Amino acid sequence: MHRLRTCAARLRPLTACQMAQSPSQPRPAQAPLRTFPQPTRHYTAPVAAEPFLNGTSSNYVEEMYYSWLENPKSVHKSWDIFFRNANAGAPPGAAYQSPLPLGGDLRGPGLGQAVVGSQPSVEKLVEDHLAVQTLIRAYQVRGHHIAKLDPLGISCVNFDDAPVTVGFHQVGFYGLDEADLDKVFRLPTTTFIGGNESALPLREIIRRLEMAYCQHIGVEFMFINDIDQCQWIRQKFEKPGVMQFTLEEKRTLLARMVRSTRFEEFLQRKWSSEKRFGLEGCESLIPALKTIIDKSSENGVENVIMGMPHRGRLNVLANVIRKELEQIFCQFDSKLEAADEGSGDVKYHLGMYHRRINRVTDRNITLSLVANPSHLEAVDPVVQGKTKAEQFYCGDADGKRVMSILLHGDAAFAGQGIVYETFHLSDLPSYTTHGTVHVVVNNQIGFTTDPRMARSSPYPTDVARVVNAPIFHVNADDPEAVVYVCNVAAEWRATFHKDVVVDLVCYRRNGHNEMDEPMFTQPLMYKQIRKQKGVLQKYAEKLIAEGVVTRQEYEEEISKYDKICEEAYARSKDEKILHIKHWLDSPWPGFFTLDGQPKSMSCPSTGLNEEELENIGRVASSVPEEDFTIHGGLSRILKGRAAMIQSRMVDWALGEYMAFGSLLKEGIHVRLSGQDVERGTFSHRHHVLHDQNVDKRTCIPMNHLSSNQAPYTVCNSSLSEYGVLGFELGFAMASPNALVLWEAQFGDFHNMAQCIIDQFICPGQAKWVRQNGIVLLLPHGMEGMGPEHSSARPERFLQMCNDDPDVFPKITEDLPVRQLYDCNWIVVNCSTPANYFHVLRRQILLPFRKPLIIFTPKSLLRHPEAKSSFDEMLPGTHFQRMIPDDGSTCKNPGAVKRLIFCTGKVYYELVKERRSRGMEDTVAISRIEQLSPFPFDLVKAETDKFPQAEIAWCQEEHKNQGYYDYVKPRLRTTTDQARPIWYVGRDPAAAPATGNKKAHLVELQRLLDTAFKLDAFKGHS
Repeated sequence: MHRLRTCAARLRPLTACQMAQSPSQPRPAQAPLRTFPQPTRHYTAPVAAEPFLNGTSSNYVEEMYYSWLENPKSVHKSWDIFFRNANAGAPPGAAYQSPLPLGGDLRGPGLGQAVVGSQPSVEKLVEDHLAVQTLIRAYQVRGHHIAKLDPLGISCVNFDDAPVTVGFHQVGFYGLDEADLDKVFRLPTTTFIGGNESALPLREIIRRLEMAYCQHIGVEFMFINDIDQCQWIRQKFEKPGVMQFTLEEKRTLLARMVRSTRFEEFLQRKWSSEKRFGLEGCESLIPALKTIIDKSSENGVENVIMGMPHRGRLNVLANVIRKELEQIFCQFDSKLEAADEGSGDVKYHLGMYHRRINRVTDRNITLSLVANPSHLEAVDPVVQGKTKAEQFYCGDADGKRVMSILLHGDAAFAGQGIVYETFHLSDLPSYTTHGTVHVVVNNQIGFTTDPRMARSSPYPTDVARVVNAPIFHVNADDPEAVVYVCNVAAEWRATFHKDVVVDLVCYRRNGHNEMDEPMFTQPLMYKQIRKQKGVLQKYAEKLIAEGVVTRQEYEEEISKYDKICEEAYARSKDEKILHIKHWLDSPWPGFFTLDGQPKSMSCPSTGLNEEELENIGRVASSVPEEDFTIHGGLSRILKGRAAMIQSRMVDWALGEYMAFGSLLKEGIHVRLSGQDVERGTFSHRHHVLHDQNVDKRTCIPMNHLSSNQAPYTVCNSSLSEYGVLGFELGFAMASPNALVLWEAQFGDFHNMAQCIIDQFICPGQAKWVRQNGIVLLLPHGMEGMGPEHSSARPERFLQMCNDDPDVFPKITEDLPVRQLYDCNWIVVNCSTPANYFHVLRRQILLPFRKPLIIFTPKSLLRHPEAKSSFDEMLPGTHFQRMIPDDGSTCKNPGAVKRLIFCTGKVYYELVKERRSRGMEDTVAISRIEQLSPFPFDLVKAETDKFPQAEIAWCQEEHKNQGYYDYVKPRLRTTTDQARPIWYVGRDPAAAPATGNKKAHLVELQRLLDTAFKLDAFKGHS
């Protein structure tokens, strides 16, 4: 009741007539009983006022009013009359009546009576105003349901037939009727439709709400749980007259529409039978993007990284990034020769990097469009990772200088799970890019699939609601509405540093591509499209009618751009060679020679001096911060590390620490990301220490190595593989001078990110001449943990390696580095901490970058024999591609009966079994640490050393999995097909491993028996 009374004190209905007769008065302050925060707003409303109704006196009147509500006799009779008249609808001037002279009869005729005959109850008064507030809120929440968003007028948005209770004819729903349409109501603080007026007739309230929410812009924002953000959006769309453009702005918009439209028409004229995935039907995308970039540049952004699908890509390259037109046109020439290494890619997948002056702001801006595959939305996290890296390297902690723009198709935005994964990175401390502007090209169709069959939500953009991103739907056939919305989106990002979505509701004039026939599946839609007048024509006619431009000026603008295209087309005929490197999206200035080649073909030693190892070891075994209480178990781990350093030894965790720490001290940023990487899935790493007494107090010792070291970033990721691996790939794209690693919780889970591996990491350099040094750490090993915690599927990575199994390479001094340069990625399975240390350091010391796949151990993390001496890590030491048997077999090679090649953890099981059987002199065991590129030279030396020995490949994986199919033909090539290669391992199977511990041990013993039974292969061919 108290709140109702507070409302009643303000919400007196005024008639339109009274409003017109009253001079303006500032709106009264809020009642002190309103305890939740409200943004301050100031109105000037035409309401008559007593001069005393201001400041503290208004509080006095309110106190009197509350007392009167409790008991009318508790106030002076004159106040009783005043409040009765005010409640009856009288303006303040008429509500007041002077009291009788002293001694007069208070009961005389005419006194104590209201000057207005009717006296509506307080409850009715409050109900009417609450009804109006509810109506206003209904427009804010659901006005977009009836906005005119579809250029075709056949909207396919499905709201489950829910009634939309807004409009003049729906006022009855709120307990109002037509008689109330001309009644004046005070406006709540949650709307800005009044402008400078604090009260409006209901009819005008509805009209203004219709203009704000139900025209060519539909705004979804009322799910946002931040009051300030909601108020900001209301102000941008409700304030009368906000969408005003100057003549110059309209002319600029027209010119941009001309370029967008005529570019597509030019391509259609010249190459009518070529696929180009044109932008026809959504030509306003170009001014939309340019507006976002202009406004962002104005707000201080210097670098914009973009990702987009194929539709409209050539137009964006030409008219947004400003790629030379002749470079685009020559891509259509079927006789053009490819000059670069690799396979190349189709023109509508290529990326671009360009630094130029923004003509609107006259400031420098760098634009990157990231190359991507046809796998829609896969590029999203890659763009975010590259954006994060650019922000990191330029010290942009708030995202004020570097930002990302992501373009989407409607069907993909709703259908691809990676969109959701990427959104969920948007506010994580180590992944946020401080707001992305998402632009959805909403064709209202996916290839041939109707929206009703493509999504369960009303809009394709509903996924954005999970992160409270406002969604601005806009009719793409209204260029001015598009530009206004994009301005607001860019301002939102600059103000709140949060994601925002612009939904360009448009259509696709052609089929999925220019060769496709859409009438097979969408006949009615395409009949309407055939009748649809182009957006440029409609907008030009509008501006001509307004007198903004003349028809002659419009036609001159068209002729000017057509001439530009024709001249570029003539120049394109001189292009004979296609240089994919001209389309590079992430150049690394200074890393390569001017023609893009490595500066050398050698790799220095990856070893360190002993003092350096000891210094890093001391940090690894200490807590650098004072008064920091660590877990008791962790204290024992750190003491163990200190003891190892004292004895000049390292285990797996220390070997990694040495590699990371040394690179950091050399100024190389190291970033390790993935699920639970801070501690390590197997509790071995402990790179982030947690104070046991102070909540959320942490310490990263690796950042305490030296005063001028590079920063170390180690971050637990969200439970995502696809999104996070894509993000780290993008981060690694930005600079060659960083070691970026992604670790799977178990190697088995990498296939959740298979798209990133298959489409970006494996073929990225071949398709886009783009090197990348990302490292994948994939825990792998058959240890009885079941089929989902055993195998990183090495067979898949090896099957995608590009080296030829049948060609023995020419042995040269630079063969090891040359092999690395020629391969598409490096695959290793290290068996010692020292080799792991070396391969990590080699990744940075190489004069080029290749992805590195490391199958990392689990049980070896604490295996007593899986340790390395400092001697294996000193200056002059290198990564060992193969570790030969250096035991007693070397003393009498001729006596060796069997040479077993293996890789990884199984080596230790073989050595243990050999020792127990006393076969150290007859069986040699060699470890192939680098599987690809294959160490042909070292393997040949090893096979030649044991000419009498059978050659066997031993693996713990099943025969149809693991390394066997990759290694066997290469071993055969090494021996000139002269010696058979025998298999030792598990039989073929569908699952990677058994789930039964006993079955696992039986299988292991069987393969060990086969490995050391010297007549196991007799009688076999």
